[in-house]
Amino acid sequence: MNPFKILVVEDDRSVSNLITTTLKLNQYSYLRASGGQEAVSICASAKPDLILLDLGLPDMDGISVIETIRSWSQVPIIVISARSEETDKISALDSGADDYLTKPFSVDELMARIRVSQRRIQYQPASEETVFINGELSIDFASAEVKVRDNVVHLTPIEYKLLCLLARNTGKVLTHTYIISNIWGTGIDNDIVSLRVYMTSLRKKLNTENDLIRTHIGIGYQMIRI
Repeated sequence: MNPFKILVVEDDRSVSNLITTTLKLNQYSYLRASGGQEAVSICASAKPDLILLDLGLPDMDGISVIETIRSWSQVPIIVISARSEETDKISALDSGADDYLTKPFSVDELMARIRVSQRRIQYQPASEETVFINGELSIDFASAEVKVRDNVVHLTPIEYKLLCLLARNTGKVLTHTYIISNIWGTGIDNDIVSLRVYMTSLRKKLNTENDLIRTHIGIGYQMIRI
């Protein structure tokens, strides 16, 4: 049995059974909760490695569950919800969720998202680590040197800050608002245009065989682990 422990928070029994059966077939340990308060309690006591969270819970909105857990834990949270509007996704991600999967979903995609979370935990750099490596990309945080295939890439200060922010959050979807507030300290709509321009330039300069930066249209960006 995989020691990676997953908390499934879902009040619809049929969906909960589908998820837990899939986890069991893939040798994952799991816990179940059907409400928000129960989920918070289990998270505090059992300390799962990942949470799969429905937003439409009977006793507590999923956004409140995310905010409560984020006040004391950085456990990865993947939202699984029937709410498909961009505003719902952005709200969940801005509140601290790491990823968002819309119902109905395929079990193959669910397992792929879980594997991404596992890799993110596995490869998360320790605080004293100064070099980040992802495929052909390497970032030496101490010298602020970026290389692709051992060739130095010259970035502007903003491009470098963007790259470091994405690298330190590999696997996590970062919303436009989150990125803008961390890079420019503001959340003005016009800054989204600037962000897109800088991101386009950054991608061209990196020119890696695999595009490390994934665009989530209308939401934000994500660095994927190669």
